[in-house]
Amino acid sequence: MPYPAAWIVPDWPLPPGVRAACTTRDGGVSVGPYASLNLGDHVGDQPVTVAANRARFAQALQARPVFMQQVHGTQAAPLTAATPDGIQADACVTTEPGVACTIMVADCLPVLFATRDGSAVAAAHAGWRGLAGGVLESACRALRGASGASATQLQAWLGPCIGPAAFEVGAEVKAAFEAIDAAAAAMFRPHGPGKWLADLPGLARLRLRTLGVSQIYGNDGTERWCTVANPSRFFSHRRDRGLSGRFAAAVWRA
Repeated sequence: MPYPAAWIVPDWPLPPGVRAACTTRDGGVSVGPYASLNLGDHVGDQPVTVAANRARFAQALQARPVFMQQVHGTQAAPLTAATPDGIQADACVTTEPGVACTIMVADCLPVLFATRDGSAVAAAHAGWRGLAGGVLESACRALRGASGASATQLQAWLGPCIGPAAFEVGAEVKAAFEAIDAAAAAMFRPHGPGKWLADLPGLARLRLRTLGVSQIYGNDGTERWCTVANPSRFFSHRRDRGLSGRFAAAVWRA
């Protein structure tokens, strides 16, 4: 595939005709804190530069990525070739070839989905608010509705995100997850008075298994997946105190 060598090609058993890719910082034309493949048009980078980066991304995918306005919510949008960029949603689904479900992140967790038969794909933006609020539920529901597949016929891939050694949260975050599932308590470690280290990919795996999705691949919570711990490879909003670009994960039917 014509991807820059530093990009991540998800390792999961995709059906024929389904493709997926996750960018890193490499392969673009942005400079400074946005170097080099910043795909976010809302972070202070030059619009012409972002447009050039997005064109490179689309050319590498040989598909049209649809860039959403992500708001840490749970809305799942159906995508077609006519869907404009900028729709407000945090998950998306499509059955149309050549349309890439695309999630931009810089610490939050991108989750890609595909049905076992390849008839539909989906993606979700899983920060802690969306994850606690039900964004994975929305994505799975939309994917099942579009394809007729059962939960056991879905597979998911977790991309890079802030890791368990870096994601410090308050007690309210822990309480929000425990209110949904008491088993979530195991995904938090004490880190000072009123503070906890949260395992975001672990929380996502727990939610997916609860939904009946057992085929889960990708981010296992180790340091190589951590956006904060790998500054030359990944953008990180928290590490760089808000001055950061965005990378993207996408899945599509070829």
